[in-house]
Amino acid sequence: METMTVERTIDAPIEDVFAWLTTTTHYTRSPLVLRCRLLRHGEGVPYGVGAVRGHLWLIGWFRERITRYDPPYATEYVVDRSVPPSRHEIGRMTFTEVDGGTRVCWTTRAEVPVPLLGPLLTRRVARPVITRTFGGIGRTADAALTSRRTPRGAPR
Repeated sequence: METMTVERTIDAPIEDVFAWLTTTTHYTRSPLVLRCRLLRHGEGVPYGVGAVRGHLWLIGWFRERITRYDPPYATEYVVDRSVPPSRHEIGRMTFTEVDGGTRVCWTTRAEVPVPLLGPLLTRRVARPVITRTFGGIGRTADAALTSRRTPRGAPR
């Protein structure tokens, strides 16, 4: 299993960052994400515990299930199915208020389940593509959340 982590600080309130990044239909604004759908609503809120999401990225299709939803601080998920096949232990996003906005830490633990070549494929292919995709989604969230705000010091 390979652990992959991407971190970013977004100059926006924690509630806004959490809401944007847990509503995965926003991910299609990122160049490596083709389609995201909410397949089943979660408990109490659409993307809460029990929600099922379907994601089509350039690297494959993923069916994810939300296992933790703690707004505005954390969400976790597991990939139940994917094409190509993968093993997935956990996906987690944590949100922390910091000077300059909200620090997002997105971590996943997964591997490509191919005999003998799996660790190499995970490290050399899956890891860079997954971290690039997570980074692209973070940049897209940053642009979306900061572009609609009045710059600091500007008249309102």
